[in-house]
Amino acid sequence: SSGSSTRQCFSFCSSFDMALSGILTEAEIAAGLQSCQAADSFDYKTFFIKVGLNSKSKDELAKVFGILDQDRSGFIEEEELKLFLKNFSASARALTDAETKAFLAAGDSDGDGKIGVDGKTAFSKR
Repeated sequence: SSGSSTRQCFSFCSSFDMALSGILTEAEIAAGLQSCQAADSFDYKTFFIKVGLNSKSKDELAKVFGILDQDRSGFIEEEELKLFLKNFSASARALTDAETKAFLAAGDSDGDGKIGVDGKTAFSKR
């Protein structure tokens, strides 16, 4: 019954997409993903501008944070960041280690190796 687990993932992933599409347009998401298709080309500042995250309200950013924080720990850890792009499209690539570490360093305000809600808003406004 491998079919049922795939279906579960699909409904989970598409509910994810749905959650983000309430905040971002498909065109914005497509533009963001296009800006970083090649390995090691991901730049969070460029990506945030392309998908329009830099112009969202604190509430909307908090919603996006909640979507990215898959284990509901209140933090986005390195593993979750690695799969950051997949939250925007199931077919997107995972970030490389270098990209993940740079992204983490940008949002990790207190050096604990993860991004808290405050870090999320801090680095989207930079």
